[in-house]
Amino acid sequence: MRNGLPLLELHRHLDGNVRVETILDLARQHGIPLPAHTVEGLRPYVQVTQPQKGVMEFIGKFAWMQRVMVDLNAVRRIAYENVADAAAEGIDYIELRFSPLFMAEKNGLDPAGVVRAVCEGAAQGVVDYPVQVALIGILSRQYGVDGCWNELTAILRGRGPMLVAIDLAGDEIHFPSSLFESHFHKVRDAGLHVTVHAGEMSEGSPFAAVGLENLWTAVRVLGAERLGHALRAVDDPALMDWIGDRQIGIESCPTSNIQTSTVKEYSEHPLRTFLQRGLLATLNTDDPGISNITLEHEYHVAAEEVGLVEAELTRLQENALRVAFSSLS
Repeated sequence: MRNGLPLLELHRHLDGNVRVETILDLARQHGIPLPAHTVEGLRPYVQVTQPQKGVMEFIGKFAWMQRVMVDLNAVRRIAYENVADAAAEGIDYIELRFSPLFMAEKNGLDPAGVVRAVCEGAAQGVVDYPVQVALIGILSRQYGVDGCWNELTAILRGRGPMLVAIDLAGDEIHFPSSLFESHFHKVRDAGLHVTVHAGEMSEGSPFAAVGLENLWTAVRVLGAERLGHALRAVDDPALMDWIGDRQIGIESCPTSNIQTSTVKEYSEHPLRTFLQRGLLATLNTDDPGISNITLEHEYHVAAEEVGLVEAELTRLQENALRVAFSSLS
């Protein structure tokens, strides 16, 4: 609880939240050579210590996490520990998202098996810890149209009742939202919710127009009920009106945006503008294992760096309650 309200997180990648200790342990068990063999020695290789040059460079920090996803037991463990970590942070409800192809590819795992293992690990976590969990399957754009069909098929084959939504994430510059219209027809036909990463580039970027186009496509064509990051929405008042009129949620992740260099300074983050326009913006960590943060850290940053007042912080919690894909029980 925070301010008397449940504490929710709606945008956390479980495959970007692998404990450093777990990377070391799995590497030892399976004979995987690492660049360092202590927690502090390994941190610079798996966590961001200074802003990266962009989203895809940030994603490069996933490499050692991905490497130790050696089998389905490792996948179950990672999912389970994500639930345990959320409970330790005092989170009441969390939506954990993951890309089964991304988790499977380094060690040749069956993507549908990965989905089942994530569902099993998260389900056991809910038994053992006082936190509610929903899962979101990701279609990773960089695998292309056919790869995302394979990924969606794996999600639909392997999903359990905790998996409630599909996300589109990854390289939106080279793989725009428009490529995936048919995928999201099938997603909606399957009765799953839709969230889409879009507009995750910096102000003045030569690709800013691509970001805006991706955002419009996400809400008009893909059926997005929520948007991941949505930074470039701030450039288009008509788009913000559209988002607001349709009660579409925004999953804001300020520290991640600083670390990917999509926002230069916290004071320039559009989160305050979103709230001032009455949009249903929420606060999230994105990849806390890589960013080395917690959700409470993001609330501190939102107050001290972004400049939100207490009433706005409370509104972030209220917004999360409104746009969560599952109701709290």
